[in-house]
Amino acid sequence: MTMRTLLTAAAIISSAFGVSQSPSGHDSFNSNVAPLALAGADAQLSAAFTALDQQANPVLPEPWAKADPADSLYRLAREALSRGDYKRAAEIFHGIPERYPQSAYTTSGQALYYEAFALYRSGDLNAARERLNQLKTRFPAMAKSDGASLLTRVCGELAKRGDESCAMSIDSTARGGSDVATRTGSQGRNCSPDADEDSDDRIAALNALLQMDAERAMPILQQVLARRDPCSVALRRKAVFLVSQKRTDQTANILMSVARSDPDQETREQAVFWLSQVPGSTGLLEEILKGSGDENIKEKALFSLSQQNEPRAQQALRDFATRETENSDLREKAIFWLGQNHSKDNTEFLRTLYSRLTNEDLKEKILFSLSQQKGAGNEQWLMNIAVNSKEDIELRKKALFWAGQSGVPISEIAQLYDRMSDSEMREAIIFALSQRQSDRTAIDKLFDIAKNEKDPELRKKAIFWLGQSRDPRVQQFLLDLINR
Repeated sequence: MTMRTLLTAAAIISSAFGVSQSPSGHDSFNSNVAPLALAGADAQLSAAFTALDQQANPVLPEPWAKADPADSLYRLAREALSRGDYKRAAEIFHGIPERYPQSAYTTSGQALYYEAFALYRSGDLNAARERLNQLKTRFPAMAKSDGASLLTRVCGELAKRGDESCAMSIDSTARGGSDVATRTGSQGRNCSPDADEDSDDRIAALNALLQMDAERAMPILQQVLARRDPCSVALRRKAVFLVSQKRTDQTANILMSVARSDPDQETREQAVFWLSQVPGSTGLLEEILKGSGDENIKEKALFSLSQQNEPRAQQALRDFATRETENSDLREKAIFWLGQNHSKDNTEFLRTLYSRLTNEDLKEKILFSLSQQKGAGNEQWLMNIAVNSKEDIELRKKALFWAGQSGVPISEIAQLYDRMSDSEMREAIIFALSQRQSDRTAIDKLFDIAKNEKDPELRKKAIFWLGQSRDPRVQQFLLDLINR
């Protein structure tokens, strides 16, 4: 499983559970709801690694000194940087202080800083470090903010390439003890739990550890995770992710320890979430489901189990789904994840569980989950629920909707209309037909209903949905109705 796939699935935890519940009012049904949820989740979770993208361009200030002699050079350099021509940008930025030492772009430190950034992006790391050291001497205010973060990035790359002094600096900064981290004192630090590498060079230092070998990085990360001071929350959250990316015998146990003992709720939740990336974590996740009273933690554990590629994890989800003492919302999530893993065992389990349940929300979740398992005979199973007069009417309507979305032949749905006497089910059939407008048979049946149905409300429904169709016959049909 790729990282992008994993993160996409993770986002569904919060979005798909609401999305998957087809609404009771047919006019608000949306056949594209599940695909849109997945697409939205993909976009949402792609942001999870934004803080790690150390290659992102900064937002350069707009030219602000139009009368300045260096303004045209700044514009050229800015344009080169924006199009990714970093070598050219570095050359132009370097020329500004040489040619115009009194320029506002020189005396503000902007030219020197962006020259360093362009050098960094072009791969000339030693030159970038040299410019940043000059920035520290000549423009200390800028060096303490943007310059410090960029220097940490540059040093992280150099450390990865074997620069021992940079490796020591990254180590010290990540632990919180270097001059870079302490020169402003604790009062000058960004203590926000949401701090990122643009506002806290310690975060940038931790990001650099991602490129280091596990033997060197893990002791630093463990030391960070052991901290409990208020200013370390953002560091611990970052460290949890980094630990999950280091494949060692201790990775799972470290994350589990965080999940049990970290004082920050989100850090604990993230530790459980990232266990999804660590093979062999099923036993630990089962412990969480059995021993934790925190529903948010359990929710993350259910997702992480869904990502474990072993039968035991699926069985753990099935066991949880049957546990009547658990919160029904969490049981719904277990059912959802079972539906996302297409297996004969899960299909049979969900069908059997449906017959035993009395909770309609859980039964509705099973209808949706089975509709996601194509090619397993679930389409006809859903149709059987739809025609079963002993079932709750709302569940029958939802079963019909998901059957239609699962590919039941439209002719079968059209024939069902004539056999069905219940007006609510007939209305549900009209809606199901309207969702398959590319099928001529569906439009033909709507024409038939609009012409021949005795119930005026049902005729109106059919006419309404025909009005939404692009079938070329509809215009003439509506005109004939108006002139009748």
